[in-house]
Order: sequence, then C-alpha cells, then structure tokens
Amino acid sequence: MEGQPSARHPDWESEQAYVDRVVAAMRAKLAELEGVLRGVRGEIVEFRRHFWDDVTINLSTLDDLVETHFAIRQQAEVLGERERRYQQAAKTKRTLERQISSPFFARIDFRYEGEREAEPIYIGIASFRDERDQTFLVHDWRAPISSVYYDALPGPASFKAPAGIVRGELTLKRQFVIRGGAILAMFDAGLTIGDELLMYALSRRSDAQMHNIVATIQRQQNVVIRDDESPALLVTGAAGSGKTSAALQRAAYLLYKHRGDLDARQMLFFSPNPLFMSYISNVLPELGEDNIEQATFYDYLCARLQDEFVVEDPFDQMERLLEAGEDSRMARAVRYKASKAFADEIDRYVAGLAPQMRFHPILVEGRVIATATDVKAAFDRTDPGLRLPLRVDLVKEELLNRLRQFERDEALSDWVQKAVDGLPDEAYRRAERTAAKRKRERPDLDEQEEARRLLGREVLRRMLRPVRRFVETLRFVDTAGMYRAWFEQAASSPPEGFQSEDWAQICRQTVREMDEGTLWYEDATPYLYMKEQILGRAVSAPIRHVLVDEVQDYSVLQLRLIRSLFPYSRITMLGDPEQLVSPHRPGILEEDEMARLFPGLVRVAFGQSYRSTRQIVLFTRGMVPKGAEIQPFDRDGALPRLAEVSGEAQQAGVIARWLGEFADAGYQTTAVLTKTQAEAERLAKALERLGVKLRRLDKRAVSLEPGVVVAPVYLAKGVEFDGVIVANVSREQYQTALDRQLLYTACTRAMHELRMVSVGEASPWILSQPADTYERVDAAEVNAT
Repeated sequence: MEGQPSARHPDWESEQAYVDRVVAAMRAKLAELEGVLRGVRGEIVEFRRHFWDDVTINLSTLDDLVETHFAIRQQAEVLGERERRYQQAAKTKRTLERQISSPFFARIDFRYEGEREAEPIYIGIASFRDERDQTFLVHDWRAPISSVYYDALPGPASFKAPAGIVRGELTLKRQFVIRGGAILAMFDAGLTIGDELLMYALSRRSDAQMHNIVATIQRQQNVVIRDDESPALLVTGAAGSGKTSAALQRAAYLLYKHRGDLDARQMLFFSPNPLFMSYISNVLPELGEDNIEQATFYDYLCARLQDEFVVEDPFDQMERLLEAGEDSRMARAVRYKASKAFADEIDRYVAGLAPQMRFHPILVEGRVIATATDVKAAFDRTDPGLRLPLRVDLVKEELLNRLRQFERDEALSDWVQKAVDGLPDEAYRRAERTAAKRKRERPDLDEQEEARRLLGREVLRRMLRPVRRFVETLRFVDTAGMYRAWFEQAASSPPEGFQSEDWAQICRQTVREMDEGTLWYEDATPYLYMKEQILGRAVSAPIRHVLVDEVQDYSVLQLRLIRSLFPYSRITMLGDPEQLVSPHRPGILEEDEMARLFPGLVRVAFGQSYRSTRQIVLFTRGMVPKGAEIQPFDRDGALPRLAEVSGEAQQAGVIARWLGEFADAGYQTTAVLTKTQAEAERLAKALERLGVKLRRLDKRAVSLEPGVVVAPVYLAKGVEFDGVIVANVSREQYQTALDRQLLYTACTRAMHELRMVSVGEASPWILSQPADTYERVDAAEVNAT
C-alpha cells in the first residue's frame, strides 16, 4: 500500500484497542439514537393526529379570538420543539454513521502549562463524548486545541481559546489512516502534516466528488480556514493547491465556531458552473454540516433580469469568442465591457443622468394615468440634491397616490360600471351590506350609488393590481432605454484601441440585441450595475459570508456588483491568474481595484500544488510566466505523454487505446478535454464508434459520475480526474494567450496521468517545455499495441 510505513509501529496494538473502544461507544450511541428517533417520530405523528383536540376554536369576541390564536401557537411550538429534537438527533446519527468507519485521524499529546502529564487528544471530523463521564473520546478538528495539530511542531506550543491563549508543550503528533474501524497506516510526524499521510491521501483514486481534507490540512491552509477577523480574504495559488478545499473547510469552521449565530443559509458560495456545485456538494455533509447556499453568478443575473431580458449563457459566450478569435472585434468588445475603463464610464454616465432620465407611461386598460412626460416632470420636481434612488422612490409614491386618486375618481364611470357586471353575486351582496351600513350612519347617502361605487372600486382594484405592482417594483423607470442610450450616444466616440467603424458596429449590435429582448452576457453585468445605481441596490441582508471561486474570471464590474449586493458580508475569494479562461483580460487579481472594493483585504498565496504528480507539475508550470514559484509535492508518476497524429480519425484511435490503459490502471474518473463544445461532440461520436463508453458534458451538466467524460476544458474548471487526455493540442488550436491558459487549465486537471494528442504539429506552449518533462510517443505504435 503506497504511503504505508515499512515497519509496524510499536503502539499499533494499543491504538487499535482505542479505536475499538471508540467504535463500540459509537455503535452504542447509534443504537440509542435509533431508539430516540423512533420514539420522537411516533410522538410527532401522534401529536399531528390530535393537534386540534386541545384547541377550542372560538371567534365570538376579540378576547376569544386572541385566546384561540395563542392556543394554536402553543400547540405549534410544542410540535416544532419535537421536530427540532428529531432533526438534531437525525443529524447526529448521520455524522456518527460517517465517522464510525474512521473515528479519528490524528492524536496529539499536549501538556498544559503547570501540569506534569501530557493529555492525549484524538482528533476527528466531529467531537464524540464518553456517555459515562462526558469526557471527550474524540475532539472536533475545529476545536481550539485541535489547531495545535495543524500549526505546531513538537515542543512549546499554544492555541487560542475563548478565554485567551493556552500554553503548553506538544509532546506527540501522530497521524492515522483508519478504514472500517481498522488502522491501515500510522505515522509519527515532526512536520505539521507528515508527507507520508499526505502521500497516502493523494495517491487514492478520484471518485467524481470532492472530499474533506481535514486530515491533511497544511499550515498555510489552516491560516485561511481559521481566519475569523479579516473582512475580505483573497487566496491565490496554483492549480491543485487546495484553494477550494480550504474555503469549504473554512465554511465548516465558521459554522462550528459561530453555531447558534450563523447557519448554512447565511453563507453563499459562487461556483463557476452547476457541475462544480455538484462536485463539491459532499464536503460539508461529510463534516456534519448542512450545505451552504450555492449559485453561479449567471444565476444571480438571470434572477434579477428575468422579467426584462433573456441573458446569454456565459458558456455560449465562450463558444462565440473561441470561434471568432481573441483579436476579433467581438472579443475586443467583450474585454472593453468587462474593463475598469467601462465601469468608470458607467459611473460617469449615471452621475450626470438626471436630465436624461427616461420613464414609461402608466396605463390602465389603455387609459393614461401618467404619460412618460408626466413621470419625468414628477422626477424633475424632486430635490436634485438627493441621490437618484431616493428621487425615484419619491416619484413612486406620487404615482401610487395617482393610482389611489384614479380609483376614487373612476369608480362610477361608464367603462368601469360595465365591468361591474362580471363580478360574482357575493361581491354584490357584500357591497349592498356595506352601503346599507353606511346609509344608517349617513341618512342622506344614496345607497344604490354607494353600492355601485363600492363595486366600481373593487373592479378598479383588480385592474390596478398589476399596474400598482409595476409602479412598486420601479419598472416605470426605463433603465433599458438609458443603457441603450449610452451606446447610441457613444457610437461616434470610440474608446482607445477601437476604430470608428468597429466601435459603431459594436454599439449598433448591442442596441439591436436589446431591442430583440436579449442581453449578451458581457452586457448583463454592466446593465444590472447601472440599473442598481439608478434604482437602488437590492441588498441580500441574510447573507453574512460570501465565497467566490475562480475569482480571476470575474470582471471589475462583476466584483463591484457583488460588493453592492452584499455590502455587509465578509467575503472569501479564491483564484489563480494563470487559469483565467474568461474573456475578461487582464485578470482582476492584478489590479488595485481589489483593495479599493474590499477594504481590509488580506492576501494569502498557496505556493505548493498537491493535486498532480511531480512530473505533471514540472511539465505544466513551464506554461505559465511565474511557474517557477509553483512547488510540486514529491509524488512520483509517469511523464506526461504527447502523440502527434495526422488526422481526427487517428486521434480517436490513440485516445481510445489510452482510455483502455487508464481503465486497466483502475482509474475511476477520466476526462477527455477539448477546446470547444463542437470539438467535444465530434470526438465523442468518434470514440463511441470505437466502442468507448462515455458521457458528454455540456453546459446543462449538473453532476459528475465515475467513468469517461468528454467535455470542453472550460466546463472542467476546478474539477480533478485520475487521468486526463487533452485532445488536439496543435499549434493551430493553442497559440494565443487565452489558448495558453486554456491548455494549462486542461493539463492541470490530472491527478495521476496526463496525455496529449496533437493533430499535426503540437502547440508551442508544449514544444517549448524542456524535453525531459514530457515523453513524445509514436501514434502508430500506440495504435499497434
């Protein structure tokens, strides 16, 4: 077994005895919990069956109504308390069921200052107590004392507890690999986490889901995980350096430390795509925590703009740009709309927008309550010293008053009274009763006219409901018209780097798409950003912590919008400038804008790559400018291989043969990565004709399963595979700066083996690597074996 020590540890039997003791106690606890769950489940069923037996419904007087209300609420609270007991017991049971196979992964012996003997502390994914004396058999990895395991060397050590710094001496640090209640490997370590345990963990096969890394958290990762003070944290690092894993462990730590004050629904993780959301969905449940909220940035855009536009999918944008080329007019337009220069242009435009504000008329059944000119006049009457959102809000109130006045004035009009005929009989009876009551209070009242007035107002209330909603949601402000107007006005003033006709064409195309009800993805963020500056931001107050993965792919405006949406939230951002595969260039990570947007920003850089073998890292790091700073973990494997073929048919044959070799090696997850979706589709069909069983991944994919997948590289961001084959790495395919980063991203998905096929001469990004970092193989020999 790779990573297992050659000699049996002298404490093996005593440690196995402790494992047996803990497992036995856990089994007993599970049996107890099963009984508790059966009992509480029965109580809940019985309580629901007789919920109303102890409640007397009496609505005769106000006092009776109040008494009935409190009786119902009391019953509901009793039921809620029992349901919470059930949920808590079920959650504890699930955690124990996960933990019992491997009850702990580490032991430290810590002698507290002033004490003579060191206390053994066993560390696992969750705490577990001895039921007899309530002592801890296992400590949660997030407990204060557990930080000693991650941070300290044997010798003087300390940890931060709620009451202050606790000092002492670390006399032993021991690591375990336990499966099925049996110790498989055991190491005494001098370093934070011994290389043996890390080697053991990294040598395992991938199973299509990310798992927790609590047993192998490195010191630098632990700094990020336990940082509870920084309002904004930016973690950068090479592919496979553990950025996402550390962020998820960080979420688990914060939920543990602030239990009762912070729950999973108050944390939001921005993922690069739905596939990645599924890929990481197992990590927090493994640690006994509920999954935090997840979304893609595209989800957020669509939710905010769904009533106005169909927003282009970012992966459709990527395909559009890959087809057009990095130097195309389209690509330059996308880069400009993602730039700080354009963001600042939007700010200037909004700052001087008041005289140009545009509005929609307010109409009811074709009748004008306020023309667009009327609404603009109402806006102009507001205090120009106020911010735009406040002025718009004042206009909203005036329009709502107009609607109320319209309802009063038009109730007896002929067109409304004609509509009264469609009301149900009950509406007539209700109006007649109300009119009769008012007649008794005011003898001079025309009872029939009052009834007609009441019926007319009921008709108008129904008619005005969507209009009132239109006003309340500020849709009377023509934000789309104002965004469109910017391009109409700017068409004759090209930004730096654009020819006049190119820029005019970009402006015309933008306006045309909007007229057709579509927003290109590059326009969605600027438009929403401008809209929120005009109407006021819709703050997501319940979210207290935001995590953003692949932050290098976010534009300046996207990050400004996130800051605007979550102004009171702490934020953790993860990124690698060398994996920038979006059209937004240069990457935001290099700009001072980050510090301006996120005051108090703390930057942490992870320098070591753990995912891939040493051979893969030494090869891939040569593709990036600062590759020498990437340190591989010393795990051996095969050299990356390159085969040059004459055509796509020969390429499919080579890939099919290599996939067979990967299967023979026991790899559970294998990816064949292409540059575009169209290329992936062609290759998948060719491989299927050769008998390869595979799964296609496209933008609709929401889960990753063991086996062979064929996908464009941009869909595999953040995911890892046992083996990776990168298709057609030719000079024709990969030659620009964006191509280099796509190729680097593709190659760094591999954990154990990387192979590449080129139709024709290979990319210069490959051929420029030292000859001893990869192996060139003859395609004919591959197909012949």
